[in-house]
Amino acid sequence: MLICGAVLWGAAVGAYAVPRAVHRLAVGVGEPWREPAVPAGREAVWGGVGTAGVCGVLAAASGAVPEVGVWLLATPVAVVLVTVDVRVRRLPDVLTLPLAGALAALLGGAALLGGAGSWTRALLGGLALGGAYFLLWLIHPAGMGLGDVKLASSLGMALGWYGWGVLFAGAFAAFVLGALYGVGLMAVRRGSRRTALPFGPFMALGALAGLVTGAVSAS
Repeated sequence: MLICGAVLWGAAVGAYAVPRAVHRLAVGVGEPWREPAVPAGREAVWGGVGTAGVCGVLAAASGAVPEVGVWLLATPVAVVLVTVDVRVRRLPDVLTLPLAGALAALLGGAALLGGAGSWTRALLGGLALGGAYFLLWLIHPAGMGLGDVKLASSLGMALGWYGWGVLFAGAFAAFVLGALYGVGLMAVRRGSRRTALPFGPFMALGALAGLVTGAVSAS
């Protein structure tokens, strides 16, 4: 029942709310947000399928624990951020900042309800991963945006909930996936070592892998 409910939730919000948010926010820096629009059929289908798939996987891995509600609420926001980053290489503050605050509050509630992780470690994980990305941005600003830094804080909280090993694995997976994708582009001659890539999708995929691993281990 939990998995079915998670899939239905993901399909509904992914088919309607996600494409509308992507349409509104996928604009260049300095450009005004677009007016909301009814999503096209193909966008609604892909949004629904993608969000439902992620929600179903997280529900199956987590089981009936308090934090599963946090993951299901955060997933549509993450899908919007990833899609916008792919389209315009931007992670809007209007989503990254509220996401960090919401995760901190919701994971605190999950801890009070007897969740399988640690709220204190989640907060420290957010500071650690956000701080690490901030240092990378200071060292090489052209290779990473501040949006990545802000998203890292949220992902660090989610991964840190399950443990430092999960945090490291999820963060490391993002860089591995990004490197493999870059090598693949060069192999088919569609990019070079200097090709700029949106890093948000790889961060999210790495975090998803870490969350699934952590949830399965904790269950």
